[in-house]
Amino acid sequence: MSVNNDISAAPHARRLGPGLAFALTAGVIGLCLAASALPSPLYKLYAAQWQLPASTMTLIYATYCFGVLASLLVFGRVSDTWGRRPVIMVGLAGLLASMVVFMFAADAAWLFAARAVQGLATGIAISAAGAALLELYQGGNPAKASLYNVVASALGVGVGGLLGAVLVEYAPGPLVTPFIVLAALVIVLVLGMLGVPETVTGDSRTGFRIAAPGVPRQIITPFTLASLGITCTWAIIGIYLGLVGTLAPALLHAETQLAAGLAILALGGTSAVPPLLTQKLAPAVQIAWGAVALTAGIALMAWALSVNGAALFIVASVVIGAGVGFGMFGSLRTVGAAAPPDRRAQVMAAFYIVAYAAISLPAVAAGFTVRQLGAVQTFQIFGAGIVVVSLGTLILAVARQRAQTRAAASVPVPRAGAVTERG
Repeated sequence: MSVNNDISAAPHARRLGPGLAFALTAGVIGLCLAASALPSPLYKLYAAQWQLPASTMTLIYATYCFGVLASLLVFGRVSDTWGRRPVIMVGLAGLLASMVVFMFAADAAWLFAARAVQGLATGIAISAAGAALLELYQGGNPAKASLYNVVASALGVGVGGLLGAVLVEYAPGPLVTPFIVLAALVIVLVLGMLGVPETVTGDSRTGFRIAAPGVPRQIITPFTLASLGITCTWAIIGIYLGLVGTLAPALLHAETQLAAGLAILALGGTSAVPPLLTQKLAPAVQIAWGAVALTAGIALMAWALSVNGAALFIVASVVIGAGVGFGMFGSLRTVGAAAPPDRRAQVMAAFYIVAYAAISLPAVAAGFTVRQLGAVQTFQIFGAGIVVVSLGTLILAVARQRAQTRAAASVPVPRAGAVTERG
């Protein structure tokens, strides 16, 4: 596959400049994550209006996650052969369709359909957009591309959760207005993507071809570390989003969903900070710091829930957010640097399959567990499981960093004048 890193040379049409094209592509990832978080504050309204049990709402959430997974499994590598831009456009069109279904939802069946379409559309869009970011950044710097990917994802989750809560609380038609706002943003992105240059060029653009996601054998080791890092971070996001609607109002002594929205913003907003401040750290070091912060944050959260401490709850959310930021950035940098250029979408799709399995399966299990044990004990149990995985990730990250340091130290440094001696 030929990848065009000089986007000013895009053929056939005058395209947007590199900065704006890169920002719009990052915006696709941010909007997809915002759209996934926005319905969370609405679930209580749906449940009250249609007398839906908690198990049904959990299954509706699961439908979205499994839609993403199915989409990644089937269409994960399509953009490697069809092109990034057309695949992103199809994903955005599907996301717009899901917003329309949400607007006209009349019962639970509509919600299942809307979340299924949203999941399929998200899976199509994010793998292509993630690969495009690696190619649109001038110089093909995977670290910088991963930085903006993480910031867009973090702000998407945080802003999406807060926006949903604010619109539910203050906007007319709380079950319709949020999706009108999202639909308008999707339309803006669709129009903007028309000017984004295509980065997949040459003979590899052979048209629409379905190929399963995969991981080349030579990158198994870095992919495994990246997968563990994203598993820890996205698993806690899934548990947090699933339970914060119950936990935040009780702990913050608030009767509105605005408390849940602010809590989501605290976690999501904080997770955008570590990537901005720690760009010079090695990816394995970032993953290690993420594991440490997640372990500390989950422990603080368990303590806050035990003593019903509002301030401690906010502090724990911020610490968890920092862990998410470290872990996501280190994981994306690791997989972005390792992925072969001609198989970027395939590898990114495999990476996101791990991520969405991590965010969905524990959250769905927690949704059923909470009926028996309550939100507090459910968080403590699943949080303990994430801590175990985080500690294992920490050990592997430290071992990889030490191995890389030893490898770098063993490379001989050429002596001054060595070249002239041979001449």
